[in-house]
Amino acid sequence: MQRRLGFWLAAGWAAVLLLPWHIAEGWPTPWLTGSNDAGGGSALLQGLLLGRWWLLPLALPLLAGLVGALGRDPQGRPRAAWLIGAGLGGLGWLALESLAVAQPGLGLGAALYAVTALVLCAHGLALRGWCKGDVFIVSSIGLVLGSILVFVGYPVIRILLSAVQDNDGHLTLVGLFDKLTDGGIWGLGCVTGAGSVCGVAWNTLALATVVGLMTTVSGLAFALIAVRTGFRFKAALRLVSILPVITPPFVIGLAIILLFGRAGVVTDLMSSLFDIPRSRWIYGMPGVAMAQVLAFTPISFLVLVGVLQGVSPTLEEASQTLRATPWVTFRTVTLPLIRPGLANAFLISFIESLADFGNPLVLGGNFDVLSTKIFFAVVGAAQDQGRAAVLAIILLSFTLSAFLAQRLWLGRRSYTTVSGKGDAGLASPLPTGVRWAATSIAAVWTALTLLVYGTILVGGFLKSLGRDNTPTLIHYQTAFGIEHGPNGWWFSGSAWDSLFTTLGVSLVAMPLTAALGLLTAYLLVRQNFIGRGAFEFITMLSFAIPGTVIGVSYILAFNTPPIELTGTGLILIIAFVFRNMPVGIRAGIATLSQIDKSLDEASLTLGARSFTTLRRVILPLLRPAIVTAMVYSFVRAITSVSAVIFLVTAKYNLATAYIVGRAEVGEYGLAIAYSSVLIAIMVLALLMIQLLVGERRLGRRASALSVRSSASKVNA
Repeated sequence: MQRRLGFWLAAGWAAVLLLPWHIAEGWPTPWLTGSNDAGGGSALLQGLLLGRWWLLPLALPLLAGLVGALGRDPQGRPRAAWLIGAGLGGLGWLALESLAVAQPGLGLGAALYAVTALVLCAHGLALRGWCKGDVFIVSSIGLVLGSILVFVGYPVIRILLSAVQDNDGHLTLVGLFDKLTDGGIWGLGCVTGAGSVCGVAWNTLALATVVGLMTTVSGLAFALIAVRTGFRFKAALRLVSILPVITPPFVIGLAIILLFGRAGVVTDLMSSLFDIPRSRWIYGMPGVAMAQVLAFTPISFLVLVGVLQGVSPTLEEASQTLRATPWVTFRTVTLPLIRPGLANAFLISFIESLADFGNPLVLGGNFDVLSTKIFFAVVGAAQDQGRAAVLAIILLSFTLSAFLAQRLWLGRRSYTTVSGKGDAGLASPLPTGVRWAATSIAAVWTALTLLVYGTILVGGFLKSLGRDNTPTLIHYQTAFGIEHGPNGWWFSGSAWDSLFTTLGVSLVAMPLTAALGLLTAYLLVRQNFIGRGAFEFITMLSFAIPGTVIGVSYILAFNTPPIELTGTGLILIIAFVFRNMPVGIRAGIATLSQIDKSLDEASLTLGARSFTTLRRVILPLLRPAIVTAMVYSFVRAITSVSAVIFLVTAKYNLATAYIVGRAEVGEYGLAIAYSSVLIAIMVLALLMIQLLVGERRLGRRASALSVRSSASKVNA
């Protein structure tokens, strides 16, 4: 601990004495001289040379930390009270002077100082016995909680304050109750007969429930086929199942319109062959539900496949030994053991449906949902941020209800199936009815998916899909052209800049999202600390709020000091990390629920620290969750629209913003061509992620299907 304290104290002094305290142009020259009035120098130089005296007290907590590290309590350890005081004092003064004094946004020095103060406080709390005195655990809780409060809690508070403000920013409670009880939100006209439509809240809740159930069932069907059958083309099945998640959602909606719309290809065919009249049935809840089920089923599959792999075959074999039928074994053993996966898959799909606005925007018609209402409240002619905040509060209440319902359904039962003992059981064969049901569901879903993606891929090679079907490469040449000029080859296509920016941001955000999400899951499942339930809900907060609200809240929170990030690439990375982190958390929780804590305890008993145990024991067993977190964070960073549509700039433009811009001006061929290129890039990236991470090995005997398959290959 002495060496660690020395390292962090040195980092704190470097933050105050050497690094630029504020964001300023021209760094590092202003940092060296401290003469830039914009604040480019270190805190010490600015305090001494520029008269910014409020920065000088920042050295006092570091002095207190030095006293605590060098001093000794009666047990011969560093003084915990001094370390706790140093950490809290440093964080408190940093927050106070940043909010109370008009000055430029905080820079690298301030960020390192905040982390140092937090870690010093964690060392002091560990010395007081928090989390069994484990510094790594206490520090991890502090860092995760602090980052979530800054990059999730603070923006959400800023946007929710708009609910009690008028459009000029003045506080007012007039009209708040009217907005909360508006008939357009809670009306039941479609049920009572008083009108033709229901309130937007009921529409949203009904859609999310239907989509959550359908995607969970579909994801389970794919997981059963992939894990519990001898299906020969499992690799192709996995590839098809992830196609929708690597495509911007509104592109799926556009393809559905081109297929099933009033003038769609399938509609024309059905009208010609069977004289079925044309209709607009696709616009409304059926079309939105179809698009969301196609888009969100892969998420359920990615969660459930890892959970299903972790079910111990020994338990199922014991059930068969007691003469239980395959159906009884499946119903009483398999399904109860995968409850965490089912609950997490439903919760993720439910929240995804609540937050999605691309599909309802394209296919909704007169079927309004909360996300589209929030979008138009923000960017529409009225620009009523107060109404947008009220709708966001209602959306949060739905998310909280789903979260509590999930906790009640899971209860306090144990779902441990992976222990340190040998496991030589064979998985029970699927009941015939379950196998046929799973196959039927997967076949229908796959047929629709291939039809949609066939339309997307073909549309890029046609001049105007549905109007002028002349084959052409003009869309790809316009977007990704490469020409040779006097200075050599250069990228002449209009889409190259956005593609390079998107890939760079996504590659940086991917490991950060996975690491933060899985670390949070480890803390939630393996550690007991005060406020764990509230901590878990806060981690899901960014996932529950529509992306449009996240984007607007980031503008409100980070457009002015103390934290200025708008217009930079960093704000895009942060938005992606904290927007997509909950999927890694839920996947990690579902997988960790199956791993026996005795593995951790054995490692700790042998003298390993908690960080070593996490790295060498837990992480190898978390490979399915790692793949889920990395895959989801990478593809969502590339395909996200709503969360970043307000954050992109001319310098940092993203692929989805480019595609939306082309679609808005009617260049659908160019938009579809770009989407097909993104699909190809992400398929290659996902295969590389799977290859690098690999699969966990649990030391089980091969199933009878695998044995027969291997024997047939040998005989052949």
